[in-house]
Amino acid sequence: MPKLTKRTADSAKPREKDYFIWDDELPGLGLRVYTSGKRSYVIHYRFAGRSRRFTIGLHGFWTPELARQEARVLFGKIACGEDPSEQRQLNHKAITVKELCGFYLEDLNAGLIMGKGGRPKKRTTIVSDLGRIRRHIIPLVGTRRVKELTKADINKVLKDVIAGKTNGSFKTGKLRGKSIVRGGIGAASRTVGLLSGILTYAVEAGIIDANPAHGVRRPKDNIRSRRLSDAEYRTLGSILRAAGKNNRYRMTVEIIRQLALTGCRRSEMLALRWEEVDLEASCLRLADSKEGASVRPIGLPVVEYLEERGAKISKTYVFPGSEDGNSFGSFPNHWEKIFLNTALADVTPHVLRHSFASVANDLGFTEATIATLIGHSRGSVTSKYIHTLDAALIMAADTISGYIEGLLDGVEFKQTSYALDRGARKATLARFLKKMSNASDDELIPVEHLAA
Repeated sequence: MPKLTKRTADSAKPREKDYFIWDDELPGLGLRVYTSGKRSYVIHYRFAGRSRRFTIGLHGFWTPELARQEARVLFGKIACGEDPSEQRQLNHKAITVKELCGFYLEDLNAGLIMGKGGRPKKRTTIVSDLGRIRRHIIPLVGTRRVKELTKADINKVLKDVIAGKTNGSFKTGKLRGKSIVRGGIGAASRTVGLLSGILTYAVEAGIIDANPAHGVRRPKDNIRSRRLSDAEYRTLGSILRAAGKNNRYRMTVEIIRQLALTGCRRSEMLALRWEEVDLEASCLRLADSKEGASVRPIGLPVVEYLEERGAKISKTYVFPGSEDGNSFGSFPNHWEKIFLNTALADVTPHVLRHSFASVANDLGFTEATIATLIGHSRGSVTSKYIHTLDAALIMAADTISGYIEGLLDGVEFKQTSYALDRGARKATLARFLKKMSNASDDELIPVEHLAA
């Protein structure tokens, strides 16, 4: 047997059948010559009592010396109990990222993937996940085998989405529907966050041993810091009064006012059912918010509005659509038209929610109180067990909604922080004690009006 050299390999001619030229320097290494003229480097070995053959690669891509080096590595692994042929078969069978996403989405739709608070992900979240998988993850790493992914691959996904490599315009299932995909820091951070969750799912399924996305530094998503000033609240009131003169926008105007006065999310207000309104307890008992079931204190201005509206509307939803059984669906389109070319064109429904919390902070209420008022997770713990809200929360809701209503109606307040005002506290306490002692109204100490 000659030593395998480049000359030997180049001069090997095809025959009627495949044949081998074995190397005399490294037993088990050979060159397979096919009838087609193709030539490949192979090793022949025994494993678990069976003879096996493993192809290293084609001559031309591999040289005899490189093939010899690779063969030595492979023989070392075989000596340690590894079978190269079996490992290659496993690699070929290893699932791709696209296939993994398919399994993930099946379990997601079945309610087996837990989201925030250990609850199944909501339908809106599933739609967002599906969009990121289809528009970003699969185009960038869909063909990669999951077990081969590295932290460098995840970092590249992050950078590619930021750079806009997956940007585009895509048709949706709706008639004339179109989805415009844009990159950027926010999209990249959320996409990598989702990819990390999918890879954690792969770890739990035993597909991989560790999550390569762990430790990848994601840029902070855009922090929403926009809030309305007192002057902007008055501007908002003017815009709503002007829009309310058009019957087409009247319900949208009412919804916007209630968003401003409650701090509710847009989806919560649009999906609000009369069965969730508890006017006697001055609260909304939301069956399914972002944080799950949630009890929200509402101020007197909201209570009075809902009482008046409830006397006129007997449908399922507080803000019904054109047909009973459907909620109002024109809000996004109306919002855009109402604020187009106004001083508040950059305002979103979430800005009203953030502004409500900011006003509450300005008025001196604690973070825990504000969390309960707007339904953050910190305030949802007690709401699962308590059905009657305490007077402090109702007072907070009254104060905040009353203050915002005044701004919307054009009032200019001279003082903002009331919670620690000694005079106001004394007057309120005196009124409470007089009332509890059954004193007549004439004997009540008058409250100092701190607002102009």
